[in-house]
Amino acid sequence: MTAAEGNDTVDDAQRRAYLTAMGIPVWQSRAPVGDAVLADSAAPSAPMQSPIDGGDPWSILRAEVRECTRCALHSSRTQTVFGVGNERAEWLIIGEAPGAEEDRLGEPFVGRAGKLLDNMLFAIGLNRRTAYIANVIKCRPPQNRDPLPDEVASCAGYLRRQIQLIKPKLILAVGRVAAHDLLKSADSLANLRGKIHTYPGSDIPVIVTYHPAYLLRSPGEKHRAWEDLKFAVSVYNNAADHATNSA
Repeated sequence: MTAAEGNDTVDDAQRRAYLTAMGIPVWQSRAPVGDAVLADSAAPSAPMQSPIDGGDPWSILRAEVRECTRCALHSSRTQTVFGVGNERAEWLIIGEAPGAEEDRLGEPFVGRAGKLLDNMLFAIGLNRRTAYIANVIKCRPPQNRDPLPDEVASCAGYLRRQIQLIKPKLILAVGRVAAHDLLKSADSLANLRGKIHTYPGSDIPVIVTYHPAYLLRSPGEKHRAWEDLKFAVSVYNNAADHATNSA
């Protein structure tokens, strides 16, 4: 189930509560998020992984990532961080790289930044059971530095295969590194936000927004992130309407 499906809408009180958790003043004027609805009325819940059956593409890919030694990061990692969520998700959220907590737990976007991402997704009717969350690279860079070009190149095939398996209807790129890698662009985040991009070699729209860790450091930008989320929902809904009308 996606942000445009379901039976129960996110009521205003719920959305206001989660926008408050994002740090956006509840008195701020906000336009409706169109058809976005809550796919699960509970708060964001534990990640859901599909069972691993021998020979299926997801199992093969997980095993490859788990044993990967393509770049030097394998020597310092605790474990790889593959991704979590619905493997048939229509929304794919892609971040930069695992941090210390992600490396320890083997799960993307945990800790304070992960909680903020959960609240951002919940505000538009998504959670970790309905979306899929992954990173550009699967191992933590030392001291949480930006990934090096060779590290990104070494992991590129893994992310590409995840995208091919999921076949998302929309990709939300969070942060500069993810946006640059996905779009093969060196433009500033300011120039990339607010526009509909396309994942190379496909017709999948890509929307760019801030990384939750940046929003924790710069809370004054959270209202801009909310605008990005509303824009992403409108792009998704327009694409869904077009697909329905074309059927």
